[in-house]
Amino acid sequence: MTTALRRYPVLIALCIAALFMVVPFLIVTVNAFKSPTEYAQNGPLSLPDGFYTDGIKDFWERVDFGRKLVNSVLISGSVAVLAVVLSVLNAYAIGIGRIRARTWVLAFFVLANMLPQEALVYPVYYLSKQVGLYDTRLSVIIVFTVIQAAFGTYLLSSVLGQFPREILEAARIDGANKWQVLWRIVVPVSRPTLGVLLVFFFIWTWNEFLLPLVMLISNDNQTVSVALGVLQGQRLMDATMTNAAALLGVLPAIVFFLVFQRTLTRGIAVGAVK
Repeated sequence: MTTALRRYPVLIALCIAALFMVVPFLIVTVNAFKSPTEYAQNGPLSLPDGFYTDGIKDFWERVDFGRKLVNSVLISGSVAVLAVVLSVLNAYAIGIGRIRARTWVLAFFVLANMLPQEALVYPVYYLSKQVGLYDTRLSVIIVFTVIQAAFGTYLLSSVLGQFPREILEAARIDGANKWQVLWRIVVPVSRPTLGVLLVFFFIWTWNEFLLPLVMLISNDNQTVSVALGVLQGQRLMDATMTNAAALLGVLPAIVFFLVFQRTLTRGIAVGAVK
């Protein structure tokens, strides 16, 4: 045992971390399919005697979860795609175009990414009111696209800054303009990194709570995370329904992650090789 700890410390640490992440999810999943009576009698760590689904059905109907799910998928998917495109355009200008004051521009993007969302609530709220976008999904998409693109620009700028100049020069000699170099050479080569950003942007936006809570006040525009928080604060729910809500809230993000797991792994592997 001691020899294994010395040989594979990183692997053992990853297994322990995975255990701490998987066990709470399994407990939530088990309790989501218990009846309130069974939960009260046997506790949260016992296995269910049957397959109780009324908690999931009641929660789905109470919050109109289908609409909330569509809103979250639409907002998170739009932000992920738009933020990646904006990050590519910014990073291409900074990393390959070599604009003036490149260091100061990158510092600005880092500062924008480090700002707490609490500091953005009032300015974003006031501006959205002024332009008539308050309580619309478009307002949240615009805000999070800018926030996520700040991080994506900083990351991609360092990646594209190391892009082989010989390939770019060969493309220019062949008559390719700047747009052709970007979309036919830079983007295909950087596709693994862009895939990683796409996955991260989707999951990060999916889990956002504060700004959607402030910007989306109508029931028809709320996201999954906002619906969970508002419902628990306004109405009484039993323990099994609370677990059902948590399961339904996190399950789409897990499915998205598993679907794009190969893309994420390939992007990380390519970065490690570079």
